[in-house]
Amino acid sequence: MKLLSYKKIGKGKPLVLVHGYLGGQDMWKFQEELKDHFELIMPSLPGYGESAFMRAPSTIRDNAVKVFELLDLLGVETFYLLGHSMGGMIVQEMAALFPERVKKLICFGTGSIGVLPNRFETIEESRNKIKEKGIKETRENIAKTWFVDYLLGDGYQLCLDEGAKATTQAALASLDAWDSWDGRGQLDKIQSPTLILWSDKDRSYDLNQQEILKRGIHNSKLEIIKGCAHNSHMEKPELVNKIIKEFLS
Repeated sequence: MKLLSYKKIGKGKPLVLVHGYLGGQDMWKFQEELKDHFELIMPSLPGYGESAFMRAPSTIRDNAVKVFELLDLLGVETFYLLGHSMGGMIVQEMAALFPERVKKLICFGTGSIGVLPNRFETIEESRNKIKEKGIKETRENIAKTWFVDYLLGDGYQLCLDEGAKATTQAALASLDAWDSWDGRGQLDKIQSPTLILWSDKDRSYDLNQQEILKRGIHNSKLEIIKGCAHNSHMEKPELVNKIIKEFLS
């Protein structure tokens, strides 16, 4: 059985950070200061980052199982859990599968369904662009939508560097996983206190998706970051890190 590559730093209660589409473990570079408060466990999903040697599954659940396999190997039974974007879908799946293991959950810049009605482009458009233009150009264009101004700061370059490690197979398999995933019917299985964190300039997931999460997860609250886009953890890392620490404290 092949296991995910990962980065583990810090001390304290384990906080598992699950990255999104075309990402990897280094997408959390600006959150590594949290190591003074938590033991950060940052896996690279199959086909991404340092796990690019693995074939990526085409379902959200299989991605969730891969993260659990890593945690089981590390002997991590209970943990805090945060997922961003596609990673947010995966952590919902994890919290519904084994609710007793997730102490607190953060659904960050994500939604309850894979096929989003108001995404900047359809899944089929993204799929066709990868096939026609290649993953490099597609990656560059998609990552631009993750920022209010992608030319500010180091976030956009970080996304390009991490995205360059991804395989075309993983990029397409993830789109297939979104196409077949609908987590709305299992939101009531999530038992952990949950923070739904969203930014008001997010072009990937709209406010309606956050309200569905809020209604579906019993013990949840919604916090909105103003003036940021999809990757607010890179645009305003100090603010996002403060929100994470306060919720998990």
